Amino acid sequence: MAVGDVTMPQMHVVQGVKIGSAEAYVRYPNRRDLVVFEFAQGTNVAGVFTQNAFCAAPVRVSKTHLAQANPRFLVINTGNANAGTGKLGLENAQQTCVKLAELAGVQEFEVLPFSTGVIGEQLPMERVLSGIQPALDSLNENAWVDAATGIMTTDTTPKGASEQFELDGVTYTMTGISKGAGMIRPNMATMLSFVTTDAPISRELVQLMLKTSVEQSFNRITIDGDTSTNDSCIFAATGAAGGDEISEVGDARYSAVLEILSRVMKRLAQLIVRDGEGATKFITVAVEGGANTQECCDIAYSIAHSPLVKTAIFASDPNWGRILCAIGYAGLDNLDVEKVQVWLDDVQICKNGGAAEDYTEEAGARVMSQAEMTIRVDLGRGQAKDTVYTCDLSYDYVKINADYRS
Repeated sequence: MAVGDVTMPQMHVVQGVKIGSAEAYVRYPNRRDLVVFEFAQGTNVAGVFTQNAFCAAPVRVSKTHLAQANPRFLVINTGNANAGTGKLGLENAQQTCVKLAELAGVQEFEVLPFSTGVIGEQLPMERVLSGIQPALDSLNENAWVDAATGIMTTDTTPKGASEQFELDGVTYTMTGISKGAGMIRPNMATMLSFVTTDAPISRELVQLMLKTSVEQSFNRITIDGDTSTNDSCIFAATGAAGGDEISEVGDARYSAVLEILSRVMKRLAQLIVRDGEGATKFITVAVEGGANTQECCDIAYSIAHSPLVKTAIFASDPNWGRILCAIGYAGLDNLDVEKVQVWLDDVQICKNGGAAEDYTEEAGARVMSQAEMTIRVDLGRGQAKDTVYTCDLSYDYVKINADYRS
């Protein structure tokens, strides 16, 4: 059960984007598991991908194709990651692009493939290929919910975000979806996400906007500390709503669109954490007083990755020594522990490196029993700050992953 409000909002239509889906039986029957996006001619597309050395075959193909040209189509299958599949897996990813290109009348390099699911198994290519035409046949502008459902694996709910905004008298839309619930620890963005807008943005700035937004959204979440082989995040600007192209960072519209993109991506990223496998609590880890952003992130991730911290929070056990332990082994040089302050929401648990005088076990337990909480740390060594989002670690996480291939 996801934590907090994970309701799908009204998913506004993005001009220049059509989506289709099909039940291809890639792994499970009677569910959408093959999704196709079509972008209008002239759409500028950017992508960021996993840094896992065992990156999946579709990641390799997508990176190659994206370097050649703007894609016209995306094709996503769930149930099978096509990762750790060697030369045949690469050929299968390419064959998927060839088939879609043939049916849609575009070039092979104008198709980007994406896969998610079990690692180490070959794609059932007959099923995948047979599902492409039905997905193309169902292409329409108002299929965002179907797409969000069609890319799910162990997710318990589809994930989407959508906003409309006005620039120079023109109304534009930003709409996107994401999937992910386990194997979540960003080294780019650990999941699949597809965000589009009908605002006109140059290809160079589309890539810059994506990288900037990913850094404070998908690169600030963790569920279990595992970086997937298939992580991919795409941002596409069709320009179909009209207006002059945004081509310079100094353009006031650039900042306006970047703010909206960052907000949409942060929402999609947080939805992944809220729907973490077996999650019962949503946790914000906010670190301030750092000498630089990197050490704030190092501390935040040390806390957020700690299985002892996460299991204590699951049990509503204010065993705050585990938090201090995680701060201590994060690897900061010359950390003066006597300057460290730690809070659970408004309850200070650590002051000047030791237990706060007015702290009580009851107050700590009250915070940890909440569905949402913030661990705030002040390192007392500078002005930098940063935030990471995570969840607790429950019995169900173990059950889900022990039975994943069953």
